[in-house]
Amino acid sequence: MSEREAVERVEEPVTVASITEDLEALGVRVGDTLLVHSSLSALGWVCGGAPAVVDALQAALTESGTLVMPTHSSDYTDPGDWAEPPIPESWHERVRETMPPYRPEVTPTRGMGRVPECFRTYPETVRSAHPAVSFAAWGHDAESVVADHSLEERFGERSPLARVFDLEGSILLLGVGYETNTSLHLAEVRAPSVAGTDRDGGPVLVDGERVWVEYESTRGSTDDFAALGAAFERECAEAVTVGTVGAATARLIDQRALVDFAVEWFETNR
Repeated sequence: MSEREAVERVEEPVTVASITEDLEALGVRVGDTLLVHSSLSALGWVCGGAPAVVDALQAALTESGTLVMPTHSSDYTDPGDWAEPPIPESWHERVRETMPPYRPEVTPTRGMGRVPECFRTYPETVRSAHPAVSFAAWGHDAESVVADHSLEERFGERSPLARVFDLEGSILLLGVGYETNTSLHLAEVRAPSVAGTDRDGGPVLVDGERVWVEYESTRGSTDDFAALGAAFERECAEAVTVGTVGAATARLIDQRALVDFAVEWFETNR
């Protein structure tokens, strides 16, 4: 979306104060644990861009709450699996040998949007250690949310998704749909009949030295996430609040209710 199109989507600038008010009207409360998936362009023209969105989320939660976002780096994976775009097979080993190590403070996100990329750089934001599917967090429980993110259980019981579940957190879909909803990957792990495994690898630091590590993790798919989300909203309407933030459609979702529903849905529908 062009900046002109963003301007045309709103009657007045979207600001930190207006986003905060919209979040509060949606049901976001001081002290909440909130896992956010977002599209900056869907909000319309935001005065200050991505930092304004992060500032508003922090203002709505305050430091007594916890703000979490996925900060994935899909290029920190095995090049043999790359498809968008693929690289020549003759390059694969060279890439494995020379790719810089994943560093939470330095490594950028890829394909996550401007808000998560901005959020990961914020003071007091901490980021998990998974080279491919990290999460960043800020606030009261930030450290415990991102700690001990397992290579193998990237979306499972030793992941930030499970920690948000433990904290009875909520999901905010801000201008995006269920196809971006990473909490559904936790449900995939908890639905044994649908969980296969994939091999992957990436460069990390071990005792200060760069090491290429290989690991197996649960295979996931987003192909049916939109259908699952529609079913969830039909059957569990009380667990979802739909509203507007800026020009964007926003959904505030009880994560526990969604994950528990999704486990059964996957078992029946996959």
